[in-house]
Amino acid sequence: MMGHGPVGVEALPYLMRVPAAPGSCAGSLVERDRFEWRLGEPGDPAALIEQFLAAHGLPVGDLARPGGAGHHDDGPCGAALFVSAAAGAVLVAAPPGAPNPAVAVPDVAVIVYGHGRPPAPAPSGPVDWWRGPWQPSWTAQQHAAAVDAARAAIARGDIYQVNVVGHAAAPYRGDPLPVLARLGGLPGARYGGTIAGAGWAIGCASPETLIELVDGRLVTRPIKGTRPATPAGRTELLASTKERAEHIMIVDLERNDLARVARTGSVRVDDLYAVRRWCDLWQAESTVSASPADGLGLADLLRALCPGGSVTGAPKLSALRHIAALEPVGRGAAMGALGWVGPGRLDLGLTIRTAAADGDRLHVWAGGGITWGSDPAAEVAEARAKAAPLRTLLT
Repeated sequence: MMGHGPVGVEALPYLMRVPAAPGSCAGSLVERDRFEWRLGEPGDPAALIEQFLAAHGLPVGDLARPGGAGHHDDGPCGAALFVSAAAGAVLVAAPPGAPNPAVAVPDVAVIVYGHGRPPAPAPSGPVDWWRGPWQPSWTAQQHAAAVDAARAAIARGDIYQVNVVGHAAAPYRGDPLPVLARLGGLPGARYGGTIAGAGWAIGCASPETLIELVDGRLVTRPIKGTRPATPAGRTELLASTKERAEHIMIVDLERNDLARVARTGSVRVDDLYAVRRWCDLWQAESTVSASPADGLGLADLLRALCPGGSVTGAPKLSALRHIAALEPVGRGAAMGALGWVGPGRLDLGLTIRTAAADGDRLHVWAGGGITWGSDPAAEVAEARAKAAPLRTLLT
């Protein structure tokens, strides 16, 4: 994968779709500046993100004040923002976990876009692309053993729930960006799109909202609970006591996270345990919202919400410590935040159903929430089902 200088729409032979970017600007986005940060580098990543965006004139210092309904052609349109799960753990003083297997992917990427001439259409011709076999970072037996270890921690009272995530990588040759871009076309990919840098790229098909600011309300939509997208699967998901209890536990966690940055008494559950479809799966989703506290800046919002509760567990800090001990490789591009920050617009998705490319390998991650009632074999099968649509498209 080649990378020389800023990688933006201008540098690509096709139109890059940035997750959650304004659709009306999709044909004219041009990279103006970027900031990247990796574990071990100095500084507080949340503060650095806010400072960088503010320096480009984006209103992120007080999210309770309207930032304007739009933008001017000669100013910034907005910025793509990626925060890894490891960076999120750092923000709450938790262990960041095992090393990132996609070594070139940063832990923070902020790409500021302005408006310019759309890129030239890609020339037609044969596609030089090859992908080798997937190699998991652990076996099904090791994954199941991690589920058993998580259940033992729950039995001891260390945690109530924890998310356990697996990883697989495959070698490739060719340009990974057009392949990663296919993920954005998956049904239910609310945060479908790609971002890229020197030697790395991320493709997202996430259906889950980590945090959105709309009409003066902060909104999060945690997803927890999965079944095959069949009539029987939907009925089973709606009737499952285990899935509903796990889901409500995460809704309560998200309510508490939002309450830390919300006006007193403004947090509410707008929709509880609604069943939505993503590809060949039913998933349970709730909507929790709140009014931002006066003076709430983006940095404090990221510290409160990252990493997302539906991919960590409860209590969050204890769950993160167990995740660091249980997972053999880092979460890389997955289980973090990716989306758009602009005038009057904040919309970040949780990077589930997400893949990444570094210099010579593609990477995918998938997992699920573990409770005392979890069956290890079923959890392994669920993670495989979540990863299957991504693996199929990355061919």
